[in-house]
Amino acid sequence: MREPSAVFVQSDLSDGLTTAVRSGSTWSAAGAEVSWNDGTVDVTATTISRVALRWSERLPADALILGDAWERSYGDLQWRHVRPERLLPWYFLVHDPQTGSTTGAGVDVQPSAFCAWTVDDDGFTLWLDLRNGGGPTHLRGRTLTAATVRLFNDGGTPWQTLNAAVATMSTRLPARPEPAPVVGANNWYYAYGENFDEKAVLQDATTIVELADGHPVKPFSVVDDGWYPGGVCSGGPWDRGTPGVFDDMAGTAAAIKAIGARPGLWFRPLLVREPGRWASTGPHDKPGRALDPSYPEVLDGVRADLQRFRSWGFELVKHDFSTYDVFGAFGPAMGSRLTRGGWQLHDTSRTTAEIILAFYREIRSAAEDVVVIGCNTVGHLAAGLVDVQRTGDDTSGRDWERTRKMGVNTLAFRLPQHNRFFAVDADCVPCTPQTPWELNERFLDLVARSGTALFLSIDPAARTERSDRALRNGIHLALSGGAAAENTAIEPTDWLVNTTPNAWRAGDEILHYDWSRPWGADPTAN
Repeated sequence: MREPSAVFVQSDLSDGLTTAVRSGSTWSAAGAEVSWNDGTVDVTATTISRVALRWSERLPADALILGDAWERSYGDLQWRHVRPERLLPWYFLVHDPQTGSTTGAGVDVQPSAFCAWTVDDDGFTLWLDLRNGGGPTHLRGRTLTAATVRLFNDGGTPWQTLNAAVATMSTRLPARPEPAPVVGANNWYYAYGENFDEKAVLQDATTIVELADGHPVKPFSVVDDGWYPGGVCSGGPWDRGTPGVFDDMAGTAAAIKAIGARPGLWFRPLLVREPGRWASTGPHDKPGRALDPSYPEVLDGVRADLQRFRSWGFELVKHDFSTYDVFGAFGPAMGSRLTRGGWQLHDTSRTTAEIILAFYREIRSAAEDVVVIGCNTVGHLAAGLVDVQRTGDDTSGRDWERTRKMGVNTLAFRLPQHNRFFAVDADCVPCTPQTPWELNERFLDLVARSGTALFLSIDPAARTERSDRALRNGIHLALSGGAAAENTAIEPTDWLVNTTPNAWRAGDEILHYDWSRPWGADPTAN
């Protein structure tokens, strides 16, 4: 591992970056010490906000740069020419179009900092955000292992290099057991959390079991947002369903099982319907209702929720919105600042990354053998702590453009993370009257071939003989593990120049998907 060329320290947000003075493998500045041991970065300080590690290295001419995202991607992952201020969370790759080589750098999963890179003509910088909320962390002399840096050599092609890079960053995770395919129904993209009841949920379970057509791997049937009192996205407590609609959640889970599916449930662990104790002081559109996960009592409540869901008989739990409820912003708005300044989490002795990791670990431990899906969760922190990760923003049962922009993009650029960090979930394939089935069918085919998680929102009003035939084929392929089950890797071949790749390869088979309507992509769509 090459040591950094220079190190810079920012102890308090009111201070600028200070150049650290090197002594052996340690750099000192602003009351902090930063040590480097074969890629592992330790920080010892009283108060700390950020550390920047700089490597001086000329960039190839006309280089293309790729990075990742803080949580979900938003149709924005792409190879781009040099933009020095562009923030590249977790890892980056540099592709030299002259030589064809691809190199880069990243950090191991589950670091204790929010880590991002910037790349310019003269080198690259790793930014370690060690803050607590919107203020400095008070380490009080504690030595924090902030991150472990990995430099990536050329793997043959950009795609092979990214696959090797992701594998390298996940080597410290426990070996994943041979994962069963995750396939099922999810009612969100035709119900959107409104006007559905247990009868509709059981109809979804019946539909997915019928379309699975006796496959030995059982599909899931997920009850998404809207099953509890208070309305869509309104928060907990999560101890009951809506009276008169979901009076017996354990009975609902048992009825789904009796039909032949595995029951799943959505919840938002860090939001409550009424302001109360253990609330976050951070920015939020629901002040006093977002919970601060640095309080032990909040983690106790999350554990109790997971234990309750297990006792009800649910075999999958999807936890959502936690990044938004901590920072008060979704990924694109987080940017390099992550959150608004001037507030902190209750326990100021730990970095935000440490607190979020503890929250994810609590969920993983409490879930036991329940399949855990993370949505709006920080991918590089959640790796190894969720079974499935929603890697892109919402697709849509109302607007095909969202499915094209979000679903295809995240599958293409984050597919190498599949079954290394977690099972990738590019979000649901809709089957609704408002969206064109001929395009949804292509997305279904691609997701099923990829072997990633496949969830389907099937509006009973949209089912036809043609859609049922395609759904059966896609579900059967996905339940069988996709093309990967035959040791046939699938990859986008035009991803260097296209944010929603049309050209794909599955073994020796060349695939082409046309994602556009007759007028092309609609620039006014959300």
